[in-house]
Amino acid sequence: MQRREILLAVAATMLVPRLAFAGRTPSPPGAEVYIIWPPDGATIPTGKFWVRMGLRNMGICPKGINRPNVGHHHVLIDTDLPPLDQPIPSDRNHLHFGAGETEARIELPPGKHTLQLLMGDYNHVPHDPPVYSKKITITVK
Repeated sequence: MQRREILLAVAATMLVPRLAFAGRTPSPPGAEVYIIWPPDGATIPTGKFWVRMGLRNMGICPKGINRPNVGHHHVLIDTDLPPLDQPIPSDRNHLHFGAGETEARIELPPGKHTLQLLMGDYNHVPHDPPVYSKKITITVK
């Protein structure tokens, strides 16, 4: 290769988005996510209630911002953890809080429900290792 071809090849690789070469975003050591409210086993008198989300040893940052040791919350409702090497789905069972929210008002129909938190990186992909809470069960009257 000539010098010019080499420089063009190097420049082309610099223009390719970082995500093309990146693996999953590392989580910081000791990171923990947990549900502050409602507590496990709670009976909620109405279908509209606040979920309060807690986090230790990690920061909150809105989606799309790629910084180390941060992520944003996802609330999983009545479902198991999704594939941990792919973006977290966005549907009625996987609520995204990409603006950096740490509490949210949600509405559920009467009956038993499970809630679980899962942290996602700037691109909604779980960290490596994944940071997720214990799954809790609540009853809506």
